[in-house]
Amino acid sequence: MLVDDHPHGREGMRIILSEDAFFQVAGEASGGEEAVLLAEKLQPDLILMDIRMPGIDGLEATSRIKSILPTVKIVMVTVSDDIADLFEAIKRGAQGYLLKNLSPSAWLDYLRAVSLDETPMSRELATRILHEFLPNRSRESRVASAASTPLRSSASQSTTPLTEREKEILERVALGEPNREVASTLGISEHTVKNHLKNILQKLHLDNRVQLTRYAFEHGLMDRNRGTERF
Repeated sequence: MLVDDHPHGREGMRIILSEDAFFQVAGEASGGEEAVLLAEKLQPDLILMDIRMPGIDGLEATSRIKSILPTVKIVMVTVSDDIADLFEAIKRGAQGYLLKNLSPSAWLDYLRAVSLDETPMSRELATRILHEFLPNRSRESRVASAASTPLRSSASQSTTPLTEREKEILERVALGEPNREVASTLGISEHTVKNHLKNILQKLHLDNRVQLTRYAFEHGLMDRNRGTERF
């Protein structure tokens, strides 16, 4: 489903998606309120949601839709690369974030990956999440201690329902590794990685890799020395 208050915006998204038979446009909405009503009616698998819209904006529409349809995947579409917008979108339940100026091929690759639950967390974004979501200390002290204090030191003080294998997979995901690389690193199949990730998300009541990365850092499941070296 396509959501954009500008007809040309919806047309542009429709043209891009028409290049790949994997996608079928089920409906279009010109605003946030209409998007909520249409999503409940159509129950699409994937929604492309513009952020900046009059009235109910894309962020609020995302919150409302996710409360009704928690399994629907929502990708925010915007001209802004402001990291604050990305964090807010993820907090509202979005699974992804696309810039309107990206090439059509990049759009299609990304949206297919989101649809198939294969979208990796970028290492740049994982680093930003590290500095954004760790316990409330000054940014300077967090950066200064990054090279010397392993986060695993707090792991014993944090409880988690995850098995040891699930912790290993979560750590690799938080380092920005795609499923294929996780599988190769741990010597298991990509299908097994996907199954583990599904179980991890269900156990933790989380929706996506951004939230998993935040969880890993906050619960002391990451070795910050290794993580910062990777980045």
